Amino acid sequence: MIYIVRHGQTALNKSHALQGRSDHPLNDAGFSQAREAAEKLRARGASFSRVYSSPLIRAVQTAQTVAPGLPVITDPRLIEMDYGPYEGMDLHALAPEVLTFFRDFVHNPAPEGMEQLADVVRRPGDFLETLRWNAEGDILISTHAIAMKGLLEYLTPDSGGAYWSKNIGNCAVYVTEVKDGQFTVPVEI
Repeated sequence: MIYIVRHGQTALNKSHALQGRSDHPLNDAGFSQAREAAEKLRARGASFSRVYSSPLIRAVQTAQTVAPGLPVITDPRLIEMDYGPYEGMDLHALAPEVLTFFRDFVHNPAPEGMEQLADVVRRPGDFLETLRWNAEGDILISTHAIAMKGLLEYLTPDSGGAYWSKNIGNCAVYVTEVKDGQFTVPVEI
């Protein structure tokens, strides 16, 4: 099984800022969320053989908390979307071009300086392909909300962009597996 987890809460999440690639650690609530995710996964019988993470500290800390004692392999393809000049903005006071983009991710191009959604699907999708024929045991992937949506879209190309509008909370977990060389449709647990 491949378990995909969004990192726990940070101060920027709590203040409703567009965090992107800025590197902020988990806050106390974030560590608590990660411990709860770890317990939920243990109750399901997950026993991780490998742990992968975005290189950003909040994702690494989440991975370390969910799978303590295991080495965390970081991969830049799991990093969050690059919001460019919009990073750090208050989510309740976004520039008009960002609001337009966020209202319909699928049909509106990202504003200038921001990473395009096609790249947010391709990057983590490329990473996932490295696991297609090498997915023995349980695997944990710790990433970010938009990068996770990119992974989910990659896994379900016929979704019509359904995951882009879905709220993915801190430490939300999805699971997929490889059967006969194909990824199964991811399920939130």
